Amino acid sequence: LIDRGTVADRKAIVLSAMSDAGGGGAWSFPIILKPDVGERGAGVRLIRSAAQVEDYLRDHTGPIIAQQFDPGPLEVGLFYVREPGQSRGQIFSITDKRFSAVVGDGLSSIRTLVWRHPRFRAQAGVFFARLGSAADRVPARGETVPLGTAGNHCQGTMFLDGKRMITPALTAAFDRIADHFKGFSFGRFDVRYADERALVAGRGFRIVELNGVLSESTNIYDPATGFWAAQRVLRRQWGLAFAIGSANRRRTARVPTIGELLRAILAHTRRPDKDLRAD
Repeated sequence: LIDRGTVADRKAIVLSAMSDAGGGGAWSFPIILKPDVGERGAGVRLIRSAAQVEDYLRDHTGPIIAQQFDPGPLEVGLFYVREPGQSRGQIFSITDKRFSAVVGDGLSSIRTLVWRHPRFRAQAGVFFARLGSAADRVPARGETVPLGTAGNHCQGTMFLDGKRMITPALTAAFDRIADHFKGFSFGRFDVRYADERALVAGRGFRIVELNGVLSESTNIYDPATGFWAAQRVLRRQWGLAFAIGSANRRRTARVPTIGELLRAILAHTRRPDKDLRAD
């Protein structure tokens, strides 16, 4: 966590963290920088140099997180629910994320390839803002050009229902992981991995983010999921959230006042360095 401060001081903290990252050894570029409080992939950047660290810190004055980059290349959103006081939970859903990419034909620019694609053209503005002048490059025939790094549908990633991956072994692995977060009962782990067989066996993955009560069961964004089917999933999801909240309240958890909640929402929407772009 990199708190507020001068650009120079915060840059020094990032570089020091990279060289003293603990048991995994020193980090090398690229790394990920992202807001401590974010949403929909906003502000997530793939940073390739110390100069880019400085540029990012100049644009993002609030608390940020520095994170080792995991190349995946695959990612899922794993929604986990556990009743308060229980030692085991359930995987409510898994979202299979498919990152957007175009394949060159040796003649067309990336911009043209995006406009030709029936889905990518619907988010062309997102891709072109990210690519800048690189959108006019003509990739070689057969060259795959990734269009994004952040695994979020608002940033161009396709979400599919990954329920085939839910296994007892994977559930047991996340039961053990959830034990590390006192009081954690409800949320979505964003997980990167390279081998689906290892993932469903409960190994060979890294958690890149844990989202709390405002998480969504993002499998509802599968194009094959109809509107009313998605509403039923959300109804189940929020039913569980309210039941867990009620149980926590009975267990004497402090409940924020309406005023506190409204002030938090207002502060979030008025963040001066809110940045909707992402890599």
